[in-house]
Amino acid sequence: MCATCGCGTEHEHHDHGHDHDHDHGHDHAHGHDHAAPTGHAHPHQAQRRMMLEIDLLAKNARLAGALRARLARDRITALNLIGAPGAGKTTLLEHTLRALPDLAIAVIEGDQATDHDARRIAATGRPVRQVNTGTGCHLDATMIERGLDELAPAAGSLVLIENVGNLVCPALFDLGERAKVVVMAVTEGEDKPLKYPHVFRAARALVLTKADLLPHLDVDPAAFVAAARQVNPAIDVFPVAARAGTGLGEWCGWVRAQLGGPP
Repeated sequence: MCATCGCGTEHEHHDHGHDHDHDHGHDHAHGHDHAAPTGHAHPHQAQRRMMLEIDLLAKNARLAGALRARLARDRITALNLIGAPGAGKTTLLEHTLRALPDLAIAVIEGDQATDHDARRIAATGRPVRQVNTGTGCHLDATMIERGLDELAPAAGSLVLIENVGNLVCPALFDLGERAKVVVMAVTEGEDKPLKYPHVFRAARALVLTKADLLPHLDVDPAAFVAAARQVNPAIDVFPVAARAGTGLGEWCGWVRAQLGGPP
């Protein structure tokens, strides 16, 4: 959680006002961890840390609830993509955006630093907002609210959120989204759903990226699916090789199905 993973208990946003083509900018949030070092915490310190974690999650939940109501009012569907660094989230987004030219889509890109991913998304011609979290390891509802304020998506739009590369904290923080989606490369190993169950339990879909590498790997794609459904029997699974276009139609069909559906 935030009070123990190093991303801090508060996020201070420092907007530097850099204007770029394609509507992307820089939002720098720097986490400050004032908690005592872990290891030999006094019982009072441990209790304080726990209360801090509870308060942090409760505050975010309240903000996310208001954000969800706002999105429902404006008929905007938000999907929260969560995955480890290098899982292929940005590549999946690039090809998804190009495969859905008829949909109004905006993107919020989360990273600790740089606007590299936002530049890649901007090249597709879609509006994008880069959110840099500094030491923070996840996006939160306040960051999404600010991103939406700046993007101002039209009613009926789809907002795709690429969370910071991490399989832990992003699972805990509600962003007001319609659904969480786990993005996992086949190279990451079949046991990841069992090792990181919370995010798979919270997700509605799993996109298995880089599926074109399977012939070169000693892994069984059925084992990925079995492990994911051991944790979450209802999860939808989409093997995708985005660059080759394999499986992209099925994934994009699922994305379309989320528009206007129940929260």
